[in-house]
Amino acid sequence: MKLKSLALAAATVAAFAGGTLGTTGALAQAKEQFFPVLSYRTGPYAPNGVPWANGYVDYLKLVNAKGGINGVKIVFEECETGYDTGKSVECYERLKGKNGGASLFQPLSTGATFALTEKAPGDKIPLITAGYGRSESQDGGVFKWNFPLIGTYWVAADALVQQIGKKEGGLGKLSGKKIALVYHDSPYGKEPIPLLQERAKLHGFELQLLPVTAPGVEQKSTWLQVRQSRPDYVLLWGWGVMNSTAIKEAQATGYPREKMYGVWWAGAEPDVRDVGDGAKGYNAVTMQHGAEPNSRFAQDVLALLHGKGQGTGPKEEVGSVLYMRGAISAMLGVEGVRRAQERFGKGKVMTGEQVRWGLENLALDQKKLDALGFAGVMRPVSTSCADHLGANWARVHTWDGAKWNFTSDWLQADEQIIKPMVKATADRYAAEKKLSRRTPEDCQT
Repeated sequence: MKLKSLALAAATVAAFAGGTLGTTGALAQAKEQFFPVLSYRTGPYAPNGVPWANGYVDYLKLVNAKGGINGVKIVFEECETGYDTGKSVECYERLKGKNGGASLFQPLSTGATFALTEKAPGDKIPLITAGYGRSESQDGGVFKWNFPLIGTYWVAADALVQQIGKKEGGLGKLSGKKIALVYHDSPYGKEPIPLLQERAKLHGFELQLLPVTAPGVEQKSTWLQVRQSRPDYVLLWGWGVMNSTAIKEAQATGYPREKMYGVWWAGAEPDVRDVGDGAKGYNAVTMQHGAEPNSRFAQDVLALLHGKGQGTGPKEEVGSVLYMRGAISAMLGVEGVRRAQERFGKGKVMTGEQVRWGLENLALDQKKLDALGFAGVMRPVSTSCADHLGANWARVHTWDGAKWNFTSDWLQADEQIIKPMVKATADRYAAEKKLSRRTPEDCQT
């Protein structure tokens, strides 16, 4: 692991530049907000994990290049997890107390999220699980320290059913149809099943469940079942090499790619690039954004980081789908700190508890998002004590053989379906763990 501390470097340079403070004084005054980075740059999931990590780190670097969070510089340290739950927990334990204490953690793994959900309350460190993790953790009344910001798997699955319904001429037309879920046999892959089962009951379609053993390089038996059962649509809930393997197997068995819809972790460039024209027509729901190389954020990274030789990965990657996912995840964390400073002291280092309050009171309107460089990329995000999701919008994009293009309007998850599921599942968790729902007074602290 390599500690990257731009703040310390800046303080040291200032001390030697002829200022009135000595080196010791400059270092003593350095204000640093610590962001641990759990990443996986090795193993079977590396092709997808690397661009996410590069986007995440570049966003933190960009904030520092623009002066920090109201003058507070960010320090960060990466820890390699290999997308392994045990290693993720080890990294968490190793980093949580460093550099004055972790501001927050982003596990980038649903399995790790399940494990760290048990630890975060005792350590008083918030978890951001943007686009993954426990869908029921949207309920802030039970999950005080979890923030599945701007997307859960129930939101993704609901949006996909809506889009398929539109393609068929209405949700009522799904009656008698067969939808297969090809999923990573892990907590991640199993997350959408309750929502899909609920929708199947409502609309009368048959749900076929086809688990794939991790990492997903062997799927021939799965696609033999697809060929035999001939589902009307296939939903792909994969990650890493599993995604491209699934698309190649669909091509080999003659299953139409235009009838395949992936979750947002199965809808990026590494999933389709090697398949090329063979993936043409393949669709995926997006966590609001798609590939955004023309966004102002991407242009700022190219100018302020890559233009000075300080970019984290290849500049050609800037603006790609998973790079943007990492950057948006980092942005949400930074804005949680910034929001906390509005209450607890602008220009001060925030504790994990204070950052948690900031994340629970996010108020990112379109004007703020546009100013951050995400115009046309994201919709507003607003959280509360009851709602740790903040936004439930998605879109669908489609691979044309060379690039991703948006092919749907904005889709909003149906809260009349999801909210009762969230509350019932959160209540079961609270009963199992002997937890009480938060009081109105607790929501103010």
